[in-house]
Amino acid sequence: MKKNIKKLEGENGTNITEFILLSFGDVQELQILLFVVFLMIYIMTMVGNLLIVILVATDQNLHTPMYFFLGNLSFLETCYSSTILPRMLASFFSNRQSVSVNGCIMQLWFFGFLIASECYLLTAMSYDRYVAICRPLHYSVSMNFKICLQLVCGSFFGSFVINMMLLVFILQLRFCGHNVIDHFFCDFIPMVNVACSDTHHIKLLSVVLTSISTLPPFGITIASYGCIINAIFGIPSTTGRQKAFSTCSSHLIVVTIFYGTLITVYILPDTNELRELNKVFSVFYTILTPLINPLIYSLRNKEVMEAMKRAAFKCVTSIRVL
Repeated sequence: MKKNIKKLEGENGTNITEFILLSFGDVQELQILLFVVFLMIYIMTMVGNLLIVILVATDQNLHTPMYFFLGNLSFLETCYSSTILPRMLASFFSNRQSVSVNGCIMQLWFFGFLIASECYLLTAMSYDRYVAICRPLHYSVSMNFKICLQLVCGSFFGSFVINMMLLVFILQLRFCGHNVIDHFFCDFIPMVNVACSDTHHIKLLSVVLTSISTLPPFGITIASYGCIINAIFGIPSTTGRQKAFSTCSSHLIVVTIFYGTLITVYILPDTNELRELNKVFSVFYTILTPLINPLIYSLRNKEVMEAMKRAAFKCVTSIRVL
């Protein structure tokens, strides 16, 4: 481990040009096992999410507001999984675990942009389900294509603005001396903690911007699902009520874990106790959520399964023709 720790502590305070990401270096004996596990997770994440994107784009029966949002969600998760996992996988077998300062800032910005976009997109999805279940007569008007497109574009634009504001302050930081980041990707808090500059203002700004990106969306999502659950109790069929409640509760559990870990890592005070757990919490919203979401939101749906059957039939027919 010591050979991976580099310090540039010259008397003139020379700026460092790279960071050392320790990843999961404290469990050297499990490197191969971790590589296999995370590789399988990455493959399944990519296959599951890309499958949803392709089905939503090509199957006319899935051209509805709900699947429009799900397709965009899968696209987001494909992107931000690819922002983190490939480099982390390479680090398990590479003696060089360094990343340039500019590369680290770039990874942080892309990840921040994509994760904040997902926060807003999940809110739009919960509102879509609320209108569909609690206000079905208004659904075709309230959730037409123009409004859905505006909600998705608004999610991306809002996230872009917030992360550009943070990027301006990050680019003003000076990094010198200690350059070891005890994390598996270039996360905000571990990176800022090794800066030589005064980081009080940027940490405060991060808490404010993260609160805007997580607390209102989380509150709206919880309120929407609360109304949906209340409406579910009015379903006369016991079987239908149980099925709807099961689906809704699974959505709510995943969303709560996603927002809960984000809030814990980025909003709660940066104490030594939480710092030890932040790497573990980060696994939930960076690695596990993109893996689980296709299963929870899409692959359990009857419409998606039917679309998969139609796609498989077309592929078999095309092969036979050839």
